[in-house]
Amino acid sequence: MPSSELGGFRISRNVVPRGPTALFLPETNCTGTGSSSSHHCQTSKSNNQSMQSFKIGCCSSVSAKFESRALVDTSKKVSRWYFGGIASSAAACVTHPLDLLKVHLQTQQEGKMGIVPQTVNIIRKQGILALYNGLSASLLRQLTYSTTRFGIYEVGTRKLGKDTSFLQKAGLAGFAGACGGFVGTPGDLVNVRMQNDIKLPPEQRRNYKHALDGVFRVYREEGLKRLFGGASTATTRAVFVTIGQIACYDQAKSLLLKTGVFHDNVLTHFLSSLIAGATATFITQPLDVLKTRQMNSKPGEFKSIVHLVTYTAKLGPSGFFKGFQPEVTVVVLTNTSKFLELTWAYVEN
Repeated sequence: MPSSELGGFRISRNVVPRGPTALFLPETNCTGTGSSSSHHCQTSKSNNQSMQSFKIGCCSSVSAKFESRALVDTSKKVSRWYFGGIASSAAACVTHPLDLLKVHLQTQQEGKMGIVPQTVNIIRKQGILALYNGLSASLLRQLTYSTTRFGIYEVGTRKLGKDTSFLQKAGLAGFAGACGGFVGTPGDLVNVRMQNDIKLPPEQRRNYKHALDGVFRVYREEGLKRLFGGASTATTRAVFVTIGQIACYDQAKSLLLKTGVFHDNVLTHFLSSLIAGATATFITQPLDVLKTRQMNSKPGEFKSIVHLVTYTAKLGPSGFFKGFQPEVTVVVLTNTSKFLELTWAYVEN
């Protein structure tokens, strides 16, 4: 039986594990020695009872704490409203080259250079890093556009509850998309211009240093109104693309899970994203082409939206679907990364 002396008392310890109590207060028996021998280290019954009560109280509170943690309902978890913007920004770092190629395909009026020749041409003339030209503007766009629309949709669906119909989801997604499209217009405009810059002759390039430089220069050189140039087409597109991306994604995922064949895993998320992405891209591609051309145009180049439509229509129906392949790839990859992060990055409600 190990013992030690402390302040004239001999302390003997019986360290015998007896559940959680043994971790905190091992049992002690004391025999007094020295000048304080009159006490003989014999604790009274009341002291022993107090000590036992203290030990039991400690154990009870610790056990209650662990039990309360174990009883937390882990099913009641929600994602933060800003997760959509963060996930979109992360996805943009991967998909930016495809987005740049899409802009190049959409802005060409003459010639029909495909995506592969376009890629080879850019790398040969500008280097591989040119595919990431305008990345800062793309991040600015996602942090404003995607954060707004995903945030509004996330908060809205939480308020509406689980028993939400597809029409309610679509209406909420449309409203969220309209808000996001308008807020994200300045970043989108600078993004399109920076991406298209490398295609222009050196004397015609705008040479924005980064996204914020582009925003301030457009405001200073062309005015506030021009900073929101293309807001009408950008907002309209955002309404439909958000309905396609979010509402169609939720509906597709719900239908896949109801079959009993699919489970809540990466495959189901990918298939849902593929369905939603293809739907959103097909519906919004003509608006995306018009938006890109309007934002990239010089002041006064197009007198009205009708002028822009008739100018693009000279290419035939296919002119309104320029850049469809890289765009659908971007949307599917972005959707997959967004919803995987939104599904897994949970916090307790």
